[in-house]
Amino acid sequence: MTGVTDDAFPVLGTVPGQELATAFLRQAAARPHHAYLFAGPEGGGKQQAARAFAAALLCKRGGCGECRDCRLALEDRHPNEVVVEPEGRDIHVETVRSEIWHPAYRTSPEPGRKVFVIREADRLNPSAADVLLKVLEEPPADAVLMLLSARPDELPETILSRCHVVSFRPLSESFVARALEAEGIEAGRALLAARLAGGNLGRARRLGSGTDGLAFRETAREALDRVSHGPAGAIEAAELVLAAAERYRKDLGTELESELAPFLDERGRPEDAYRGAIRRLEERHKRQVRRAERDYVDRVLLGVSALVRDRVAIAVGGGPDVLMNPDLELEATDVAAAAAAMASVEDARAALAEDLNLNTRLVLEQAFLGIARAA
Repeated sequence: MTGVTDDAFPVLGTVPGQELATAFLRQAAARPHHAYLFAGPEGGGKQQAARAFAAALLCKRGGCGECRDCRLALEDRHPNEVVVEPEGRDIHVETVRSEIWHPAYRTSPEPGRKVFVIREADRLNPSAADVLLKVLEEPPADAVLMLLSARPDELPETILSRCHVVSFRPLSESFVARALEAEGIEAGRALLAARLAGGNLGRARRLGSGTDGLAFRETAREALDRVSHGPAGAIEAAELVLAAAERYRKDLGTELESELAPFLDERGRPEDAYRGAIRRLEERHKRQVRRAERDYVDRVLLGVSALVRDRVAIAVGGGPDVLMNPDLELEATDVAAAAAAMASVEDARAALAEDLNLNTRLVLEQAFLGIARAA
């Protein structure tokens, strides 16, 4: 593809650090293929690029980044766009059938293309992958599908072969910190957020913005303090984390009203043309709320692991440049005890990620009791 300038589709210029990928997407936006695979590590910008590419495809002004179409696409709320995510461990066949297959062959709510985004596409179960393959084999002329995956090798070859692959490279800690600074975040906080996020730009943005970005770390610190008082403290720590996760879930639950506002009439009722889009937003919001507790608990456990790791680093003479939390004053700890504590935390994280039916309270209690025994 040739003939598209570097300033075409300006909305794609908002994706930092992935010049090769965005150059390809500029060319693609002019004459889009029916399916793309965005492949690369978590936090490398795949989701941001998918939003920008969706905006470029849906915008009537050439991907300006400022109009209603662009604003809604950049927020995953455009009525002609469907976003599919795993429900639990997998993306199920009924989800693909109702959210992709049927809408793909129907008239879109608004004039223009239809865009379908599948996050963590490697989690498609075999039946879901078979249904998606049928759409890829006979794609509607006005539909574009984007599959996002950090593990593209786990996708069926039949699906891979029908997608144009867009590769995303890992982002360095220094690049993420500079990107946050360019967005107005103070240098010290930007570096801290980049380090805690492990180079994941999206996570770093959440950590660096507002007053609540690092709230999970304070919960982790308080939980570790409770655990230091023995088994009773470990039970208290689990309760503390669950209470914080519930507050997070409730706060997330209030966001739906603002997401639906553009599709309601002056009386606050759904406009007929947008009923399908509203239903999809409501369903996606429900999934996010259901996952909220697990997501927050995992974030706290990750914070606990980082704090314990830093105490080990201090014990062996490590300086601020190797610490995950260089802004905190932490004490050294016994290396063997710390290793056992970190193992307990990682076991809990793996168990919660693997089985959504596990009792979160029991998993947390077991993890914190393990830390208490190690100490």
